[in-house]
Amino acid sequence: MSMTDTNAPVATLIGGRGFVGAALARHLRSQGWVCHLPEKGAAWPVRGQRLGHIFYCAGLTGDYLARAADTVEAHVSLLARVLQSEQWDSLVYLSSTRLYDGLPPGHLAGEADLLPVAPQVPRHLFDLTKLAGESLCHALGQGRARVARLASVYDSPADPNGFLPALLRRVAQARRGEVLAVDSNAQSERDYVHLPDVLRALVDIALRGTQTVYNVASGHNVSNAQLATWVAQRTGRQLQFRAGAPGTGSAVVDIRRLREDFGWQPSGLEAVIGPWLNKIGQDDEDGQP
Repeated sequence: MSMTDTNAPVATLIGGRGFVGAALARHLRSQGWVCHLPEKGAAWPVRGQRLGHIFYCAGLTGDYLARAADTVEAHVSLLARVLQSEQWDSLVYLSSTRLYDGLPPGHLAGEADLLPVAPQVPRHLFDLTKLAGESLCHALGQGRARVARLASVYDSPADPNGFLPALLRRVAQARRGEVLAVDSNAQSERDYVHLPDVLRALVDIALRGTQTVYNVASGHNVSNAQLATWVAQRTGRQLQFRAGAPGTGSAVVDIRRLREDFGWQPSGLEAVIGPWLNKIGQDDEDGQP
């Protein structure tokens, strides 16, 4: 791994070709950073080379259980090797607010909360490996490693993965008045956080963070029922959720640390997707004979 000799800030992005990592690399380069994206399988730890600020974006989400060994490698083992490198200024480990899924609905979930996990529950493999990664940051980070627990990150309907982008694409492709069946529960809730907000938060955490863990979220849950209301009002399409599909209310992510440290003011979901939905409705009107 070679680094350019420059006075520009340097970033090393592990998992820099994924959704968040690739966007972060573009954002940093637009701000004059030198970005290094190591290839998968690169040798770690690194000795005698300047890594600058490390953003650890590697991880598995939907397929974590089918690829259990790869999940442990991405969330824990590779991180342990990276943390043992010599010349780095800070490290931000991307974790998840999914760790709060076991807390009661409506509970204000803070970074210091004790979390209910059970090794015999398959779903908790994700939680346990993320928590092990967080623990490594505390144990090996020498006070320079911090954790960013990300909520459901979205950017646009063109995002390759995610419940919300896929739903918005279906809405755009449907006819006015059409009823779209959704394999989810109307009461299911998510905290959606806009990608540009996330990118700014990650840089702030790397350069100015004083806490070991930060929630990176909007601080508000949006239910599927609320999404359906917005879609119906703005586009004339109807969402019909499957009766009996699992889904309940969720804990509310506490974002006070980001607010107090960086003046965090994330964009609300309706403010972001409202113009997209309005355009769908407007296109219908423009297409009328």
